[in-house]
Amino acid sequence: MDQIQHKYIEARGVKLHVAEIGTAGSTAVVFLHGFPEIWYSWRHQMVAAANAGYRAIAPDLRGYGLSEPHPQPRKASFHDFVEDTLAILDFFNIEKAFLVGKDFGSWPVYLFCLVHPTRVRGVISLGVPFFLPDPQRYKDLPEGFYIFRWKEPGRAEADFGRFDVKTVVRNIYILFSRSEIPIAEKDKEIMDMVDSSSTPLPPWFTEEDLTVYATLYQQSGFASPMQVPYKGQREKYTITDPKIEVPAMLIMGGKDYFLKFPGIEEYVRREKMRDYVPDLEVKLVAEGTHFMQEQFPDHINRLILTFLNKHV
Repeated sequence: MDQIQHKYIEARGVKLHVAEIGTAGSTAVVFLHGFPEIWYSWRHQMVAAANAGYRAIAPDLRGYGLSEPHPQPRKASFHDFVEDTLAILDFFNIEKAFLVGKDFGSWPVYLFCLVHPTRVRGVISLGVPFFLPDPQRYKDLPEGFYIFRWKEPGRAEADFGRFDVKTVVRNIYILFSRSEIPIAEKDKEIMDMVDSSSTPLPPWFTEEDLTVYATLYQQSGFASPMQVPYKGQREKYTITDPKIEVPAMLIMGGKDYFLKFPGIEEYVRREKMRDYVPDLEVKLVAEGTHFMQEQFPDHINRLILTFLNKHV
């Protein structure tokens, strides 16, 4: 882990923190995290990729960790993450790279393939299949559904503000490691779903790991990280027939709560994603949760490296 280097680059008016390991000139793999993650969530995969001869690069997305936020937060969008990724490739003089996304970090990976296809060797998503936007997708879920709660102006801020940053990160990791969709009771908040004083962290997530996360969230706060995936309006894309033509792999955890979102498990198991991603492999990690790259790093590393070696 000590070999991972850190630097800052300018990307469209924002200073981004980027972690990297591996030899310059080697085939690059860029890792994009989700929420509540940071570059550190890819620590195991970065080291494994570098040991296998690749150059691993993982930014803190703008607004996260040590990266600066969008100068106009209400205008922040997934498009910013796409163009920041392009800026990272240009900064390192990388013509083509493999892209790996996790959680909502998969969306800029997919979108990058659609708008900058010549810069991609292949893509891997952990936990999120590609599908067309549908504003009604979750309409039948209860009012206490965490995404509904976090979209409400000020609600997450008030909920999180009752606790120190370390407790908030601890609670989210505990809650989102479960196989049930986080849905609060009507008179409760999302943070109330975890008793952090008596509920241990997942065994694969140490107190030292928690301290790293908490330290960086002390820097960024939660408002900016939550803006794009939860607070912002979805952009309207004009791509009428989206096709991701590069090789792709979807890795799903069998105990990821996201599989219980309406229609997702059927979509994944029937491999309907092939309608948009023809060259697709689907891998199921039976015991994998939402954080499977930290939970089962050796298994995920093998899947990723097998894919990279096949398509390099």
